[in-house]
Amino acid sequence: MLDKAVSRRNVLATGLAATSMLAMPAVLRAQDKSLKVGVYGGYFKDSFDKNVFPEFTKATGIAIESVAEPTGEAWLVQLEQAAKAGQAPADLSMMSQVAMLKGQATELWTPIDMAKLKNASGLIDRFVNKYPDGRVAGVGAVAWYITLVTNTDVYKESPTTWNALWDPANADKLGLLALVSNSFLLEVTAKTHFGGTNALDTEEGILKAFDKLAEVKPNVRLWYRDEAQFEQALKSGEIPMGQYYHDVTGLAAADGFPVRSTFPKEGGIQDSGCWALSRTSKKAEEAHIFIDYMCQPAIQALMSRKVGTAPTIKRELLDLTDKEFAAVSSDIEPITPRYDLYQSKSDWLNQKWTELIVG
Repeated sequence: MLDKAVSRRNVLATGLAATSMLAMPAVLRAQDKSLKVGVYGGYFKDSFDKNVFPEFTKATGIAIESVAEPTGEAWLVQLEQAAKAGQAPADLSMMSQVAMLKGQATELWTPIDMAKLKNASGLIDRFVNKYPDGRVAGVGAVAWYITLVTNTDVYKESPTTWNALWDPANADKLGLLALVSNSFLLEVTAKTHFGGTNALDTEEGILKAFDKLAEVKPNVRLWYRDEAQFEQALKSGEIPMGQYYHDVTGLAAADGFPVRSTFPKEGGIQDSGCWALSRTSKKAEEAHIFIDYMCQPAIQALMSRKVGTAPTIKRELLDLTDKEFAAVSSDIEPITPRYDLYQSKSDWLNQKWTELIVG
């Protein structure tokens, strides 16, 4: 829009430049558009930088500046503090489900307008994160699985159930994740022994699950925080069974290591990250274009092939072969973490975990 104070002389003087600007292709003008996107650092960010973001820029003309997020909730804290100062270290961020809920509590996320996402109809419902009043806080970016893993030299046959964690034959053979909030072993216990994760709806039910899970302790050689430590021990057979990331185990097997990932009959644990728009971002339009692009079946399939993530859209929309799909996902109904508990009962759960499980 022309400023009303601009004189006719100025309009004539700048007219030529303005006309040539208008004649430029839309994509070139759009390159002034940019978006800061936060993704988990390391291999994950490298894969996005190489395989995903350049394709988006090519398709839309919107430049992506990727920002490496710290893991855990450190990034949420940075976004919260920046929002108080009216700033956004990233416009869009890939956020864990617990961080999504905590961000909702302070209205950190600008609601996503689903009417602007023509590709969102293929999303699996559980990957749409909503405020209590129904506004959409975040849209599923990627998913991944934690499964039951074994060393094939030690275990010639793959286990079929999470109940293997409780089997006395596996004494001192397990590597399990060390935190209540990233192992999701309460959910595994509830699904395997108490009919489902709704057994955790009450504190009484949670304590029953804790008591049952405590029976696993004689079988645990390592409660691990460092993924690489367990991965090495699994490959060597020193710790021949445990829980680990399905995609990483598959990559190790492809490299010739004697390891396998199994989806137990109760399901693998499916965790996921959402695209969430910081309330201080001025790039809502670009963010909606980005999220819509990422919901396309072709892009979800590209990420499965190149980044190793599980799709957040329905399988029938994807052109993944059975082998490609099995490398990142499963048709067995997953165990979905009870993220609500890690928000509402975080301190109590951590205390009981230390007291009853890892202490």
